[in-house]
Amino acid sequence: MRMLVFFTLLLICLPSYAKDISGVMVNDTLQTEDGTTLHLNGAGVRSKFFIDVYVAELYMEKPSAAAAEVIGDKGKKRIVMHFLHSEVSKDKLVDAWNDGFKENNSAGDLAKLQERINQFNALFVDAKKDDVIVLDYAPATGTVVTIKGQKKAAIPGSDFNDALLKIWLGDKPVNGGLKDNLLSYKK
Repeated sequence: MRMLVFFTLLLICLPSYAKDISGVMVNDTLQTEDGTTLHLNGAGVRSKFFIDVYVAELYMEKPSAAAAEVIGDKGKKRIVMHFLHSEVSKDKLVDAWNDGFKENNSAGDLAKLQERINQFNALFVDAKKDDVIVLDYAPATGTVVTIKGQKKAAIPGSDFNDALLKIWLGDKPVNGGLKDNLLSYKK
């Protein structure tokens, strides 16, 4: 009996390495293919009209609670989107990407990025419940888009990744509460 109590107390006292957000297990750290450790900067639910669309997670080498620092950081970063809604059409995804790019980037920046934004948008398909989209940034490669476990393409340039991150972290984010959650890192 003492052993059972001991192990129960031990399990309760162990630090948590993952948390559940709307049924999605969110890890505190993860490893990239090259062995780089990324730390959870924050995570939250993207909701629209009272519908939970996806859980978003932001991982970085050096987490920060400041949007400008996250966007400007030149290290590796990862956004993970776990879809909760039954289906989000390709057209709705692309419209949301385009709205986010337009709302958070200048017309001049958009003109420079437009070809890469078009390349990015062309990668998407309908997203269904439990599908996962991963957006990995590495300075030498750019933003690698992985959809449903399949690598689709790499979009070059830190400027593209900065514009992409502004969709969640810019002055007019897709959702203010989600922005706060993605920036919830505490030192």
